[in-house]
Amino acid sequence: MHQRPARRHQPAPPFDAPAARRLRSALNMGPEHVAYGLRVSYGLPYVSPDLVLAWERGTVAPSGAELSALAGVLWCSPGDIIGRPRTLREHRIARGLAPEDIARTVGLEFLAYMHMEEHNAWRGNERQSATLADLLDLSLPDFVTVTGREEKLAEQLRSAVTTRWQAYVRPVAKTVPLDRHLLEDTLQALHQEYQGQMVASLSWGDGNAASDSSDAGRAFLDRIVDHFWAAVQDNTG
Repeated sequence: MHQRPARRHQPAPPFDAPAARRLRSALNMGPEHVAYGLRVSYGLPYVSPDLVLAWERGTVAPSGAELSALAGVLWCSPGDIIGRPRTLREHRIARGLAPEDIARTVGLEFLAYMHMEEHNAWRGNERQSATLADLLDLSLPDFVTVTGREEKLAEQLRSAVTTRWQAYVRPVAKTVPLDRHLLEDTLQALHQEYQGQMVASLSWGDGNAASDSSDAGRAFLDRIVDHFWAAVQDNTG
């Protein structure tokens, strides 16, 4: 039995196992046909039908190179069998781009770009960031995540909904490039939603009211970034 070669550890991209299985079935291919294609056409001699089935069952995740090769065998783009990308590397793989292409297009030295990708820590300037967003077709939420701003945004939003939201319009605007009026409406809505949940929990009137209020508030704050983007969408709809 062929063994997967040892390699420097890199996090595997998110893999959409059901999509890979559906694509294989649509092509009337068995796991053995996929394994054969990966061995012969893509130089992966260790791939067996059992490994293909393990990928499809979600018990093993393909590496980035394996995922790209699998997409080739299944006649699809890597983005068709990748889960929702979150990191810079995952977005690049989903778009089927080589790191050299990204580095050259955004105007970075290759090694500098690879360091950013491997550590998921984007350090490009505004022009490079705009080019990156266009190249990877990033939505604004994805752009914030990929450029490492999500945790900072979460901290700002938690402070905004628990204190005076007006004081955080400018700081949030520096983190997320949104229209000021839209941002004001969004922060106000988030503040009202959070405060409303706290008041509702306390008004239940039983002995666990304080504990219930604390739990409700904590749950809201844990997902504050998701609530923020939902509120942005509501205010632009």
